[in-house]
Amino acid sequence: MRYQFQSEHGNVSFKPKFFTEAIKVLIWINIGLFILKELSASQVDLARLFGLSPNMVWPMIWQPVTYMFIHGDIFHVLINMFVLWMFGSEMESIWGRTEFLRYYFLTGVGSGLIWLLFNIAQPYSVLIGASGAIYGILLAYGMMFPNRTVYLYFLIPIKVKWFVIFLGVIAFVSSLNNYSNISHITHLSGMVIGFIYLRYYRRWKDMKFSIHKQLEEFRISRTTRKKQQRMKMQRKVDQLLDKINKVGYEKLTEEEKDLLYKASQDFSRGREKD
Repeated sequence: MRYQFQSEHGNVSFKPKFFTEAIKVLIWINIGLFILKELSASQVDLARLFGLSPNMVWPMIWQPVTYMFIHGDIFHVLINMFVLWMFGSEMESIWGRTEFLRYYFLTGVGSGLIWLLFNIAQPYSVLIGASGAIYGILLAYGMMFPNRTVYLYFLIPIKVKWFVIFLGVIAFVSSLNNYSNISHITHLSGMVIGFIYLRYYRRWKDMKFSIHKQLEEFRISRTTRKKQQRMKMQRKVDQLLDKINKVGYEKLTEEEKDLLYKASQDFSRGREKD
């Protein structure tokens, strides 16, 4: 089988302040499965079982998810987890655990499925590694903090936006080469899916929230206005009842009688609804 990994040499310097909950779990699962893979190599090929392969994705329908947690060698898993920790921790702290995991699996699973489409003609190829999701996170970080500075190889300062653009160009150009054991098409797909999601889907969610908020404010305003009108009507009715107690119903004007009748109808309808 021809295995395709999703990492290449390169480092970025950054010092996140903490491990967030989802990041912690993802890192432990990836490292744990890597250790298990190495220990059980003589008995079972976990990359073949959990990696993504056009030849085996049916009936092994879990592969589009599980391939993200299997890595080829120690460098492969460590560099992916290192970048996930560096950039993912802050993204999770901003988005929250649920939204972060949704984005992580969307870009990871989505880029794997795109790789699958491009490799239908190579049924024995196997894709492993989390870099589709990692590149999606890098893209998100670049969109959120474009002018922050990171250090390539811990030495060369570069703004995040140029760093992400550089990675995207490298992934695009490299994806045209089918002879590499690094899946550049997965890198590029993770970034494209992430861009579409952040640029359009999340904007649509914000728009829906804004519309819902305006409708809710209109409903509350309308309810408040009705309550104010009802209280105003109640005060008028109380004044008319006081007048009736003093001079009798026959002393009311026709306008006051009509007002009293309409108020009784309105209050009656209100009690029926309650």
